[in-house]
Amino acid sequence: MTDREDRIVGLLLGLAAGDRIGGPVRLALRVAESLLRRGGFDLSDIATQYLDWWREGAFDTGPTAANVLTLVVSGVPFEHAAIQADTVARGLTAGCNPAHRSAPLAMCGSLADDAIAPAARAEARLTHWHPLAGDVAAAVAGLCRSLIRGQPWPDAVAAATEDRLPETRDALETGLSSTLSRGLSPSGFAPEALRAAIDFVARAPSFNAALDQAVGFAGPSNYCPVLVGSIGGARWGRRAIDDASLLHHVALMPRLTAAASALALAWPKDSSR
Repeated sequence: MTDREDRIVGLLLGLAAGDRIGGPVRLALRVAESLLRRGGFDLSDIATQYLDWWREGAFDTGPTAANVLTLVVSGVPFEHAAIQADTVARGLTAGCNPAHRSAPLAMCGSLADDAIAPAARAEARLTHWHPLAGDVAAAVAGLCRSLIRGQPWPDAVAAATEDRLPETRDALETGLSSTLSRGLSPSGFAPEALRAAIDFVARAPSFNAALDQAVGFAGPSNYCPVLVGSIGGARWGRRAIDDASLLHHVALMPRLTAAASALALAWPKDSSR
């Protein structure tokens, strides 16, 4: 396995390691499998996969996605359902769920670098109408793509700040500071979850250390540790992930490994693409 392939596989398995409940990784896996099946980003197919999972007994989707999927099952189109859910929530739909589940966009070699942010924003709006949810999702996927390409951490973070909303940019710039961030929050508000995740990945010496710190900080909140998992996996690669951190997803591992490996092998030979 090349270093790039190791980082691609590391993204999805790192996300699994960070997800201690099980919802985000199952959504992310559906995105990864859709990318493989469709040969690239197909928003309609991803929406179908989410709806299928919801009908099969989904869990840990978060209240916003749950509200949207409930409406869709009743016959409301996704876009209208997302708008309705945002209205009911009084605009409080800037959660980190899209940043969790859309990180595998970075793993798809047929998706051009400049297509990742638009894809992440479109994917986010399937359920989360607030622009910050999509902006943070775009930042996470873009950061992971840069790390997969082997860019040094400061360069990858700096690139991810380009064209971002102020709240997202501020959260990312935590990773460029030489001082420890103060007042980190374990909440699911997308910029705050990103800020905490960036802080842990930026300052830890290894994947396992970053994840341990994030889990200790967040407790039962399944927010920043999932982002630490995907970003850290893209930074340090599969070889850096302790197998013990994946035992809680043992039944899902064959699908996760198969999807991650297939996406890694599907990249064009020209690594500059």
